[in-house]
Amino acid sequence: MITHDEAFHAILEAKYARIISALAELHSISTEDAMDMFYNSQTSQFIEEGVSDLHCRSDKYLAEEIWQEHTEKQQQSNG
Repeated sequence: MITHDEAFHAILEAKYARIISALAELHSISTEDAMDMFYNSQTSQFIEEGVSDLHCRSDKYLAEEIWQEHTEKQQQSNG
């Protein structure tokens, strides 16, 4: 029998895959780059921790949040 925690993590893993796919598609980057960007983002950590029920937001919304976070990090490191 699958526990609630196992089911929730399976759902989150599927959500992560959809966010990564949306990120790659929306910004014409490779899946590998999108995956790296996702797993190194504060947003992904917030989703994992259940902050503000971010997992309830749309995949495209979260992909854009991660893109914006990445862009801001790059601007800070360049300037």
